[in-house]
Amino acid sequence: MLSTKTIQDCIIWACEQEVSAPKPGNVNGIRGGHNMQVDDFIKSAHAIAPALTVTNTSVGHRILNAIQATQTVVNCNTNLGIVLLFAPLCLSIERCSHFDELQSELEGVLKELSIQDAEDGYKAIRLAHAGGLGKVDNQDINDTPTITLLQAMNDAKNRDSIAAQYLNNYNDIFQLGLPKLTDAIICGERVEWATTFAYLCLLSNIPDTLIGRKQGQTEAKRVSNKALYFIDKINKSNELKDYSAELDLWDKELKRDAINPGTTADLTATTLLLRAFQQAFTSKRISI
Repeated sequence: MLSTKTIQDCIIWACEQEVSAPKPGNVNGIRGGHNMQVDDFIKSAHAIAPALTVTNTSVGHRILNAIQATQTVVNCNTNLGIVLLFAPLCLSIERCSHFDELQSELEGVLKELSIQDAEDGYKAIRLAHAGGLGKVDNQDINDTPTITLLQAMNDAKNRDSIAAQYLNNYNDIFQLGLPKLTDAIICGERVEWATTFAYLCLLSNIPDTLIGRKQGQTEAKRVSNKALYFIDKINKSNELKDYSAELDLWDKELKRDAINPGTTADLTATTLLLRAFQQAFTSKRISI
């Protein structure tokens, strides 16, 4: 089993790699955006690692603690989606002797989610001041939930890709994100470009739900199509970094128009966390 310190190192590594990668539209190693900077995300990563790894605590408790910890170091929402996705994985990985057990353990953790987990999760979401959530008639985020966190995610799955992961046992990340990241690394891409490749693959396959909620489904689909444009180019035996100038221009355009594929960034960070767990089991250290 992985030690608490190793799991914390995996969390920090995944968050740092995600924010450093030149992913168009997100805060990245080239430039900030959306009133946030790279350092905000680095501080947040170090804040959430201990909060997400307190043993013998529930998923909801970890989510709430992590967002409370984040609020002590930044005054913006840097990581709500990351925390919502990381918390079940951190509890699950504590039960694993091998990486291959993780998705099975995760399924059990998600089925165990309680109404108290939902209450803690709702408190965390309100504390983070998440944008673009809108108002729903049943189990609204501003109300006290009367259903489990898994049931709440089921209600939200069609409008939020993070919620959908709770229902599909993170299949988008295990079956799409992680294999694409791994393939890029095997082909010789440096981790920052491999991360961007995984991000573009996720974005091209799954229209970003943060964009969908804020700018509409037509815009979300347009951004996905642009990501697919880059994937098609890469598939013609070119390296992603060969298109760095074009990706940088798209990054500027998205930020100019306040378009942030933030949900995709959260899925990408979670892909990196899986990679870190996998490598930690293999070599007892985090590496690409």
